[in-house]
Amino acid sequence: MSGAYLLLEDGTRFDGDACGRPGEVTGEVVFNTAMTGYQESVTDPSYAGQIVVFTYPLIGNYGVSGEAMESDRVHARGVVMRDAKNSEDAASSEGGWLDWLGDCGVPGISGIDTRALVRHIRDRGAMRGGIFPASVPEAEAREKIAAEPAMDGADLARTVTPAEAIRFDGDGPHVVGIDTGVKLSIVRQLREHGCKLTLLPCTVSPEEVLAEDPDVVFLANGPGDPAALDYVVETVRGVIGKRPVFGICLGHQLLCRAVGLQTYKLPFGHRGANHPVKDLETGRIDITSQNHGFAVAGPGGEPRIEGDEPVRWDTDFGVAELSQLNLYDRTVEGLVLRDVAGATVQYHPEAGPGPHDARHLFDRFLSLAGDRA
Repeated sequence: MSGAYLLLEDGTRFDGDACGRPGEVTGEVVFNTAMTGYQESVTDPSYAGQIVVFTYPLIGNYGVSGEAMESDRVHARGVVMRDAKNSEDAASSEGGWLDWLGDCGVPGISGIDTRALVRHIRDRGAMRGGIFPASVPEAEAREKIAAEPAMDGADLARTVTPAEAIRFDGDGPHVVGIDTGVKLSIVRQLREHGCKLTLLPCTVSPEEVLAEDPDVVFLANGPGDPAALDYVVETVRGVIGKRPVFGICLGHQLLCRAVGLQTYKLPFGHRGANHPVKDLETGRIDITSQNHGFAVAGPGGEPRIEGDEPVRWDTDFGVAELSQLNLYDRTVEGLVLRDVAGATVQYHPEAGPGPHDARHLFDRFLSLAGDRA
């Protein structure tokens, strides 16, 4: 391995060894706390524009496989690891992690003190940065990082949405999704529930969505700032009340913005597979998989909900009620629309990777089809 370094926009530098594709890359540097699922993570479209730091020290120890893909390609721009491996010994492995990163054109860096790096990001917040060969002067690297657009205001959904409709047959309810970067695990869950599924580009109009005659409209996960997606928000406003709507992750934020709520950027986001979330109706606590850098503000604009009561917002479409709460930082994890058919969760009930505690929510979401207007 040749020398490389990770440089953050505040000037903090970490030296290590280059791996994956030789070269340099810039993006927002974020961390993921999951112990497994490295391939699923980097192929999740929600990581578009980002360099992923894995907090688990050993990455690549069980190889890669086609089954672990969450999309058709890698979306993360780069990977930062403590101890990168290229093992192919696992029974399910079809190749080595580092070989695969190289084949996919993704730069990586190993030998980094990821504990120190993550503590720094937790203290200072997620920020722009880059992976550079040791031969690149630091002054040049600083200029390239400064030229990288900030995640605030970034419309990355257009970079991951399909060019045309994608259709899957099924005998169950017709789910029409506005695809801002859907994960294949979500597609698999909907198909396992027997749904007829249509995924539309995120640039569609309300009329195009309703022309598909959906039983339920689904708002997908995806990358970037929800505040930059006003065109999607307007489409969602055009279908709320006409068809039931449910949203996951970015889709949760977009539905909330569509009814008049506000979103804000978290200091370092939620990315991992160990986040406890409380369902306020049942009292059930699920351990969830999460990947997002923005959140929905409370009724008074507050970033945290201090109590465990189902607080309410007065929205453009009636009452919205808090249904799910993050027990780490007490941020909004889901809500239910009480006067029209709609519901959301901020986390990923499909997991991929992560625990399957919350997969029961797909039954709850699909039951909205019975509320079709």
